[in-house]
Amino acid sequence: MRLTDVPTPHTVHIVIYPGFKSFEAIGALTVFDYANAHLKANGALPYYQLHLVALEAGPVCSDTLIKLDAEAMSSAQKPHTALIVGARDIRTAVDEHGEIVEWCRRSAKNLERLVGVCSGAFFLAQAGILDGLRATTHWSLAKRLASDYPGIEVDADAIFIRNDHIWTCAGVSAALDLSLALVEQDLGHDLALTIARELVVFLKRPGGQSQFSQHLDSQMTAHSGIRALQEWILQNLNQNLCLDVLATQINMSARNLRRVFQRQTDSSPSQFIERARLESARRMLCDGETPMKRIAGACGFGSEDHMRKVFQRHLGITPKAYRTQFKSTQNTKGNNT
Repeated sequence: MRLTDVPTPHTVHIVIYPGFKSFEAIGALTVFDYANAHLKANGALPYYQLHLVALEAGPVCSDTLIKLDAEAMSSAQKPHTALIVGARDIRTAVDEHGEIVEWCRRSAKNLERLVGVCSGAFFLAQAGILDGLRATTHWSLAKRLASDYPGIEVDADAIFIRNDHIWTCAGVSAALDLSLALVEQDLGHDLALTIARELVVFLKRPGGQSQFSQHLDSQMTAHSGIRALQEWILQNLNQNLCLDVLATQINMSARNLRRVFQRQTDSSPSQFIERARLESARRMLCDGETPMKRIAGACGFGSEDHMRKVFQRHLGITPKAYRTQFKSTQNTKGNNT
């Protein structure tokens, strides 16, 4: 799509309430506003008509020192897309703001897109909108979402999930990934990627990318030697990473390494390595058209067949199918990412 061929403007409501997560609201607002700025710079009219809305008009206190001025939901123009942001204490927020739950229930079928951002998914769940669907939320709340709403298939690992016009996404910074995906769906991959670069987002992650990162896990390891070994593993995934090689690297016996690694990371060295290789392969599959054989070699699987078996065991999908499903968010209607 050429930026001068932008279709009819699209109204976006970002729904906030006392205690909302400021980063999620501001992150989404920033992505859409950057899209408008790029359109204007290329001679096109803004595509997104942006509105912060709440149950009552006026300043709304967030989870930080930031307050945002909102319009009243009842008087605001009907949106094409509505994003319900999360809160730190989401159970209290849902209990205290039942009007938002009712608004979601009434409006769900009439919106082009309804999005539960992070724990905002609980508003959609309480409204019954997610029943029978696959959904995600912040990883720390996934078990609670599943137990409170057993009719939902909760995926604790996905960055975001699309079920036709209903979207849910992971925690906090995933609001950027989700908003970029919406821009990509509306205005194309190039503009979404341009915005990601301008915001210095390291990776415009597709929905199927994991919430969890072996890099982050390694930074949380208390034992400095094991932490250094984890970082070395992540930088050498294409090498032979048998236990004896790892033991030599850290100057421990293989037996002691296995014991200490398990105690420090709650996983064995081989489990950490396999998850790291899987994570690396997932990124490569989503980022381009690198041949499967080359990905398998670069990530240390040794063969395409071994990589396929690991994907099937962990994700229930082949690498080829994973690439087809997740390499772009610019999918046809009904994609369940």
